[in-house]
Amino acid sequence: MQQEARDVVRDYTEAVFRRARTPMEPLNFEVDWVDQPSRHTAYPGAPRVPLPADLPELATLRDLFTRAGPPVADGFTRAGPPVADGATGEEPTSTGWSLARLATLLRLSYGVLDRRMTVNWNQDVAKRAHFEHAVWGRGTASGGGMYPVELYLVAGASAPLLPGVYHYDTGRHVLQRLLLGDVSGTVRAGLAATEDADSFLLASIKFWKNSFKYNSFCYHVVTQDLGALLGSWELLASALGVPLRRLLCFDPAPVDRLLGFDSDQQSVFAVVPVRWATDPPPGTPDPAANVGTDPVAAPAPSAVDVQVRYAAHERSRRVRQFPAVTAAHRAAAAPAVIAPQAVSDAAPREMPGAAVTLPAPLLDRLDRPLSAVLATRSSSFGRFRRPPELTAAELGTTLAFATAGRHHPADAGLPVNAPALTRLWVFANHLDGLAAGGYAYCPRRHALLPAGPEPEGGMSAFLQQQYFLTNYTMGQVGAVLAISGRLDAVLDAYGPRGYRILNAEIGAVAQRAYCAATAQRVGCGAVLGFDNVSMDTALGLDGTDERTVLFLLLGRHPDATADLAYRL
Repeated sequence: MQQEARDVVRDYTEAVFRRARTPMEPLNFEVDWVDQPSRHTAYPGAPRVPLPADLPELATLRDLFTRAGPPVADGFTRAGPPVADGATGEEPTSTGWSLARLATLLRLSYGVLDRRMTVNWNQDVAKRAHFEHAVWGRGTASGGGMYPVELYLVAGASAPLLPGVYHYDTGRHVLQRLLLGDVSGTVRAGLAATEDADSFLLASIKFWKNSFKYNSFCYHVVTQDLGALLGSWELLASALGVPLRRLLCFDPAPVDRLLGFDSDQQSVFAVVPVRWATDPPPGTPDPAANVGTDPVAAPAPSAVDVQVRYAAHERSRRVRQFPAVTAAHRAAAAPAVIAPQAVSDAAPREMPGAAVTLPAPLLDRLDRPLSAVLATRSSSFGRFRRPPELTAAELGTTLAFATAGRHHPADAGLPVNAPALTRLWVFANHLDGLAAGGYAYCPRRHALLPAGPEPEGGMSAFLQQQYFLTNYTMGQVGAVLAISGRLDAVLDAYGPRGYRILNAEIGAVAQRAYCAATAQRVGCGAVLGFDNVSMDTALGLDGTDERTVLFLLLGRHPDATADLAYRL
């Protein structure tokens, strides 16, 4: 059964990697924009619990990057975020989560922060001046701006609000109460190891919010969207000084039933245990005012058939499912069978060769609060302009910060110091201080290892030939970063669930790169529109099991632009 599921995942990813040459089914698909789903899911009639709206100024990216840790070759230090239960011996600076901290985490990562309009050559720019087509900025990157992750809180007895199940309404920054009663045992029942927390954040994915546009390609995109969100949560938890563990190896069936999901259309992908700062005194009422009433008595915690009381509103008249997405999801949802030694062996292999040492990271350029970075993060969408050129120091700062995070979830059975499953590559195009060509980044040495010369005809021409979309001109881009992984080795380590785990790490690395670029006021844009086969060949990956998966463009924006950002 595991082998069959693995074969399904492998066939799906092979179709994804080759889609520039062999289009994925369905052919000639046309997006029905009139019938697209709502960007903000809501549960009509559900009582609302307002959340604190004030956003505190958080630690700077420099603080997060240089927190006490072992020095590396060039003298700067790194540290990951606080983790739970003393897994690394590191103590968090606070005692746990509060409603205010939770509200900060939710709003800065996935809530609406502003309305944005900009002049660029993206295909839909003409429509964006009209309110019904407005772009609403959020702190976390998402493929196509679809934001398919839906967030839920299962609050237990120690929570600072009534026990029950809540949905985070991203459009209004409120919690919607979907069920009264302590059902945290339902979540614990699906976890791979004993968990003493009585509250949990659940990150689910609603496929239709992405597949209406990307059809069969959806599953590849949304699993990276999840990773980008988890990357934001890692940074925010570190800045707030609270532990955060991300669990991906669990059985989603109990929580999917609790939330009333058809698992082929929406499913929980990540569980985050929440331990509150203090236990509320017995009999403490819900501190937040509620809109509406909820007269139904709390369900018995032991009831296995309990489901949320409310149904989400669906804007689309027709919701389609795509066989490739359904098959990949069913296969990748198979229980993880973790082989700890194989996890260590799944890391990218060391590369030989003389290294090109990068300048030390520009710590002063990272000296911006994380709250401000997330509030101003955006994708470049055709705004790149040169000169001036991107510098090797700016590139190195982005690479160092992107790879400094915790690599994957602290699930049961994983080695505490498991290596990264991903590697960053650089297609140097127009960089001051670095010759054009392909390079592999080595975080340990903060150096680049040459992987290939500049292609005949120039790097800009090569990149433009491999890019099959029209929203970027590669001659204006300073560098293209490629995030790679060894999918077969990861599948050996985790089984079919490894595909989701690898893509989650890829998304988290991309989000950290976005943050580092934003702090330096460098343009950044994540894209999936390159011919992976040709890009792998250019990096010398033919004959290996390592594949490029996601790409990030880095470059300059013009100083004078006709942009509007209306802060909310």
